[in-house]
Amino acid sequence: MPIVITSFISIDGVVQAPGGPEEDTDGGFAHGGWTHDYFDPEVVGGAFDSAMRTADALLFGRRTWQAMAGAWPERAGDPFADRMNSIKKYVVTDTLADSDLTWDNTTSVPGTEAVAHLRKLSESEGGNLLVMGSPSLARTLLHEGLVDELRLIVMPVLLGGGKSVFPTEGAKHAFELVSTATAPTGAQVSVYRRA
Repeated sequence: MPIVITSFISIDGVVQAPGGPEEDTDGGFAHGGWTHDYFDPEVVGGAFDSAMRTADALLFGRRTWQAMAGAWPERAGDPFADRMNSIKKYVVTDTLADSDLTWDNTTSVPGTEAVAHLRKLSESEGGNLLVMGSPSLARTLLHEGLVDELRLIVMPVLLGGGKSVFPTEGAKHAFELVSTATAPTGAQVSVYRRA
């Protein structure tokens, strides 16, 4: 199962709180919802539709899973939401109990065993294992060399600081550009595969 990260990202590499002001205010982040002005249904929305069509499962960190589990089940009836709700989901967590996993088809992966477990998953047969959000998890996966593809939706905005998906340990990780598309809003969808 190739591991694919799909992420909204600012020009300066910030991925924190793209959806709304209260989504993630860690570190005093005050720009939540910064993607809204640049969202384009055809190019940006199409990138997420394409990512979901090729995914066999979703992978989240605890915090992102909780936000998604609180939002998507009530959106049933829309094809994208129906896919989100029915697809297999994994959440990396050391704090959620099985009784907390109320979003359909969710399985927990203990944080202390996450890298080994996800390495096994990535070596198994199947479609993509899609990561959306979850910057700490994405950073760990990139650091460990487990990411096969990056789908970055670059919004034409500088945020001046915030969470990133990119590791900072100084290692080199080569990717090749596979495709790029630009929306009328200035958002750019770039797909990179591990070289």
